[in-house]
Amino acid sequence: MKHRLSNTFGQNKVTTEEREKLVRSVFNRVAGRYDLMNDLMSMGVHRFWKWLFCREVNKANGDAAADQTFVDLAGGTGDIAKALIDGQRKVLLLDPSEEMMAVAEKRLGSACSYIAAAAEDIPLEDESVDVLTISFGIRNTTDIAKSLEEITRVLKPGGRFYCLEFSTPYFWLRPFYDAWSRIVIPRLGAAVAGHPDAYTYLIESIREFPAQEEMAEMIRSAGLENVSYSNMTFGIACIHRGEKLK
Repeated sequence: MKHRLSNTFGQNKVTTEEREKLVRSVFNRVAGRYDLMNDLMSMGVHRFWKWLFCREVNKANGDAAADQTFVDLAGGTGDIAKALIDGQRKVLLLDPSEEMMAVAEKRLGSACSYIAAAAEDIPLEDESVDVLTISFGIRNTTDIAKSLEEITRVLKPGGRFYCLEFSTPYFWLRPFYDAWSRIVIPRLGAAVAGHPDAYTYLIESIREFPAQEEMAEMIRSAGLENVSYSNMTFGIACIHRGEKLK
C-alpha cells in the first residue's frame, strides 16, 4: 500500500497539487535563513547528524571508482552535496526549489550540477546513479512511496541509498519533544525567518512521517534490499539505508 502524507495544513485539507505548491512556497520563502533556522530548531544538533551521515556515506563509498555519480536529492542549500564533493565524483544536486538551489550554487559554484526536480519524478535515466542521498527532504514529498520507487529506478545494480530524516523519538522523550516543536519552533520561525506558518508546516510534516520500522518496510517495498536504520539522539532523527542488488 502506498504511503502518502496526509494532505493537511492546520485544519484545512488540500489536494496533492496544492500541497506541492505549498511545500515549494514554504522553502522558497525561507531559503535565505533556512540554515540559521535549522540551527535554532535543533540547537545545532542537525550539523552533527549531517556530519555523521556524510561520514558514513563517504566511508562506505570512498574506494569506489572515481567516475561514479552521486545524487543529493532534495539537496536544498547544498550542505550535504558539499560534503560529498571530492573532485572525482560527479555530484548532482536536485531540488524543486530554485531559490534553495540558488543558495547552494553560491556556496558550491561549479563543483556540482543543479537540477530543478522533485523526488516523485526524477529526470535521470534508469540505473544511472551509484549513490543517492536525501537529508530531511523525503517527508516533504507528496508521495513517499512513489519517491522511493523513483530512487530505486535510477540506482544502478549495487547502488546505495541513504536517507537522513526526523523520526519517532523514544517514548520518554516524546512529551518534551512535542512541546518544543509545537510551542517553540513556530515562534522561532516568526522571530527569525518571519514565516511562522512555514515552520508550523515543517513541524506537522515531521509528526506525520512514518516511524522507523514503517519507513524501513516502505524502502523494502520499493525494491531495495539490505535495508537497515540507525537512530540518532534517542530517535529524534534516523539514518535509513538500502541497496539495489539487481
